[in-house]
Amino acid sequence: MHNFLFGLYPYIALSVLIIGSIARYERDPFTWKSSSSQLLRRKQLVVGSILFHVGVLVIFFGHLIGLLTPIWLFDALGIGHGTKQVLAVVAGGIAGVMALVGGGMLMHRRWTDPRIRRTSSFADNAILALLLAQLVLGLGTIFVSLQHLDGHEMTTFMAWALGIVTFQSGAADHIAGAALIFKLHIFLGLTIFLVFPFTRLVHILSGFSAPIRYLLRPGYQIVRTRRQKPLAASDTPKSTPAE
Repeated sequence: MHNFLFGLYPYIALSVLIIGSIARYERDPFTWKSSSSQLLRRKQLVVGSILFHVGVLVIFFGHLIGLLTPIWLFDALGIGHGTKQVLAVVAGGIAGVMALVGGGMLMHRRWTDPRIRRTSSFADNAILALLLAQLVLGLGTIFVSLQHLDGHEMTTFMAWALGIVTFQSGAADHIAGAALIFKLHIFLGLTIFLVFPFTRLVHILSGFSAPIRYLLRPGYQIVRTRRQKPLAASDTPKSTPAE
C-alpha cells in the first residue's frame, strides 16, 4: 500500500491534473472560472481572500522550490540542511496561519450567509474544506519538524519528490519511515491535485497563463458594439488623403 500511495498514486494524480485541465479547457472553456459573489459581504471577502491567496501562493512556491531544487545546489550555495528546514518552518508557518485564517473567513462567509450558501456548489465547499484540512495538517507537521532541526528529514522528502519527477524506481522508499502526519499531508495534497480539474481551482491556471495568452493571441482584439442599427453613410468616419 505504501508503494502505491507514494510511488504510483503521484503519477495518477499528476496525470489527471494535466490531462483533465487541458480537456476541461478545450471542452468547456466557459466553466474555466471562479464564480463571483463579491457583492455580498464584500469586506469579509476581500480580507479573507487576500490572506488566503497570499498564504497559499507562498506555500505553493515554497514547496515547489524547496522540494524540487536539487540538494547539491543548496550545498553549493552554502545553505545547510538545518538552515533550510528552519527557514521552511518559519516561512511556511507564517504563510500557513495566514492561509488558514483567510480560508476560515471564506468558509464562515459561505456557511453563515444564506444567499452565498445557495449559490455555492458542493464542489466549492468540498474543495475549500480539503484545502483547510491540508493547511491544518501542514501546520501540524511543524511540531514534528521542530524535533529534528538537523534537516535530515527535509532531505528525505526532497529525495522522494525528485525521485517522482525524474521517474526513479523506489522513490517511495525514501519516506517509508516518515511520521504519519507527513504521509497524510502528502496524500491529501496529491488528492487535491487529482480533483483539481473538476473544481473552481482551475482559475489559478488562468492567472498564470493570461499574460502569455494575451501576448501570443493571433490577430486583433474583437470589439463588439451595442449599437442596434448600422451607421449611416454620413456618420462613417472618412479618411483624409495624406498631403
